[in-house]
This record gives sequence, C-alpha cells and structure tokens, in this order.
Amino acid sequence: MTDRRRATALSRLLLASAMGACLTTACGVLPGGSGGSGGTLTVMTFAPMGTKATNMPGMPGMAKAYERWVNANGGIHGHKLRVLTCNEKNTPTGAADCARQAIAEKAVAVVGSYSQHGRAFMAPLEAEGIPFIGGYGVSSEEFQSPLSYPVNGGQPALLAGAGHQLGKACAQVSLVRPDTLAGDSMPVLLNAGLRANKMPDASDIRAAEDSADLTPQAREALADGSAGGPAKDTKETAKGGAKDGTAKDAGAGAGAGTAAGAGGAKDSAPKEGRPCVTAVLGERTETFFDAFRRLDTQHRDPQIASVLGSVSQALVDRTGGKESPFEGSFVTSWYPVSTDPLWAPMRKVITEQAFGDDTVDPDDSGAQTTWIAYTVLNEVVQRFKADEDVTARKLARALNESEGVKTAGLTPDLSWRYQDMRAVAGFPRLVNGRVSFQIVRAGRIVDQPGEPAQDMTSTLEQAPRSA
Repeated sequence: MTDRRRATALSRLLLASAMGACLTTACGVLPGGSGGSGGTLTVMTFAPMGTKATNMPGMPGMAKAYERWVNANGGIHGHKLRVLTCNEKNTPTGAADCARQAIAEKAVAVVGSYSQHGRAFMAPLEAEGIPFIGGYGVSSEEFQSPLSYPVNGGQPALLAGAGHQLGKACAQVSLVRPDTLAGDSMPVLLNAGLRANKMPDASDIRAAEDSADLTPQAREALADGSAGGPAKDTKETAKGGAKDGTAKDAGAGAGAGTAAGAGGAKDSAPKEGRPCVTAVLGERTETFFDAFRRLDTQHRDPQIASVLGSVSQALVDRTGGKESPFEGSFVTSWYPVSTDPLWAPMRKVITEQAFGDDTVDPDDSGAQTTWIAYTVLNEVVQRFKADEDVTARKLARALNESEGVKTAGLTPDLSWRYQDMRAVAGFPRLVNGRVSFQIVRAGRIVDQPGEPAQDMTSTLEQAPRSA
C-alpha cells in the first residue's frame, strides 16, 4: 500500500513537472503555436516601418487593434489571439528575419502583411507549412505560392484597372515607377488595360525607389506629354535610371496599389492630345509631383495619376483638400470608398482599440487590407470543430477547402480551391480581380460617377506574362 501511494505521488510530481516545463518552454497550445478550445493562436503581421521608401505602419497597428478587440470579445472560436508584429525594413533580409521569427514563435499564419521581397519570406514559410493570408499584393510570389491566400488582386488588378480608366480619358500615358524588381511588371500590367481600350503602350520612366530628387523623371514625363506620344529611346536619367520602355522583358514582382489620375472632376471625356502621367512611387509620389508642377512652367497641366497607398485621403487633406493638386485624379481601388458603410465595423474597432495611434488610419489601404485579412482568418477558424487543434498545416488545408469565405461585402466571397484559380499568366492564385473606380472630388476620394466596379481578370488573362 505504501509503495502504491509513493508511486502515485511520484507520478503526480512527474506530471506536474512536465506541465510546468511545457508552460515555460513553449510546448503545447498555451504559448501559441496551435490550440484546441481555449488555446492561444499566434499569428504575425509584418510591414516596413521607418524606411526611406514605402512604409506601412498602419498594417501592424491595425493587427494589434484587432487583437485587442477580438480578445475583449471572447477571442476567435474560443481561442485567444496573439499577434506578433515585425519591421520588414523594405529589405530581403528584413523580410526573411520576420518569417524566421514567425516560425520560431510557432505562428499558425502570417496575416495582412506587406513586403515586395516575396522570395525572401515565402520560402521559409512554405518550408514550415505556414499560410500567408491577405498580403498587400506587392510581390508576385503572393499570387504564385500554394500557401498564399490573397484577398485582393494586388498590383495586377489595379494596374490593369488603371489602364482601363486612363484609356477612356487620355491620348497617351507616361508611367513613372520604381526601378526595382517589384516595379518591373508595372508597364506590362498597365498596358494590358490600355490595349483593351485600343490605347498605345505607356512610356516607362524608372526612378530609384529612395530618390529624393525626381526632377529628371518629371522632366522626361513633361517631354513625353509635349511630344504627343510615348517617348522612344530616351536616355537613362540620373538617380533612378529613367528610360523609355514598352515593358518588353519586364521582370518579376508586383508593387503597391494604384490610382490612375486622368480627366478632371468636371470633365472626364477624352481630349485629343491630352497626356496623362501616372506615378507609382510609394511615399515618393508626392515628391515626384512637386517636381513635376515646378517644371510645368508653360502650364500645359497634363492630367496626373498616382497610387492608392501613396496617394491617400490624408495626403489630399494635407496638400490642400479642395485645392489639392490631386483634385480631379482618378483612383483605382480594390475596395469600396472609405466612407462606405461597409467599413463601419472597422472604424468602430479603430476608435475603440487604436485611439491615439496615428499610424492606424481607416482611409489607409494597408489598414483596410489587414482588416479583411483578419476577417478571413476569423471566419476560417470558426469552421474548425470546437475541440480541434488549430495548426499552420490544418489552417492551410481549411483555406484550400473553404468555399465562399465572406468579408462582409468588402470583397466578393473568396475561395482558393483549385477550381477557383484563373488563367492569369504569372499570377495563378489571383482569385479576386475586382476593382472600383474613384475620383478626387471636392477634396474627397469618392466613387467615379458612371463607372461601376469591374472584374479585371479577363483583361489580365489576355496580358503577356510579366512575372
């Protein structure tokens, strides 16, 4: 009897020691790698912050606000949500470091993140079976990897949409874009939309991503406009290698979301000889148009364009509102305008959980994408059984098998099954090609009258491979 009691006591001691070891060494569900009912789900959101090029601090900021909100309301299907954030730094090393951190912390997914260095972060995630949900659509790998689940059409849809929009209002188009791998596919995609409207290809003007002086590019864009057509064989300009190209042999990669400026708020009818200039330069877009306006001493006043995410409502407000130089610009977006009632739940969460955080702007496309990505995560986890562990590989399997994942009307119902893939060269996982057409009117980005949302998938299917 005594021996039996000693054995029982020893067994309990060993069990308690083992449980304590699990709690302190990150095994089991509590630290976050996976979880059954009541466990913790660890995910990561990364984006560049504090760099000299494009920054997206609103994406990690929105992720943390979502974490606080969902945990205050019982978590996700009984799981507490743990959100890791990481500064991607706009470098391949930074992107890879974020992916390795997600792996080390046993994240079940990377959600709503931004990086143009798809190769750097996707390979480590693929090796561990970690799904990448709702990236910004900046890299081609987001539309190629079997573990990527995009919620929008990324740059492909936006640039094709911009070409469609510009094709109705311009006699010619000049595209100013980063001289990077992510920027190399931009001309092909824009030209796909232009060609669908029987427009000639755009002039391709390249600029260094972190250049502080974009005067050479502005001068070339003005020269293209006064020449009455796309520039031919222009020489490479300083600090950015601006030169002509019709996007032949464009490389891989995809950049940020696009706004296309053309026409005006009062008159968007095609005008013979009216040139359009679109700049897709992230935070350097405003720098480009400052130089562009200073050089336009003859007041030819060509129609301008920019990118959603580079040109935002905050930028329009900061540059004069109704008197902003972006007044009259057309904007191609993935989502409804930011004043649409469909965004009310997100705005409520930001008000309650991100009060005082200036990085989280409900008008920002990065914050909007992150909100949609976490909405997808929430709905898919809800489909697990109540007592079922949620692991990275199980989550990826659920995403692969899910039909009609809803985002409260912000996108079409999403599905990444094999039969949902489209024949878009270089972007087979593009399952949502819808874009909406908007315009800056009276200092606000609003719906463009007479231009309903359109699916650009068929246009992209006709485009040459760009990645």
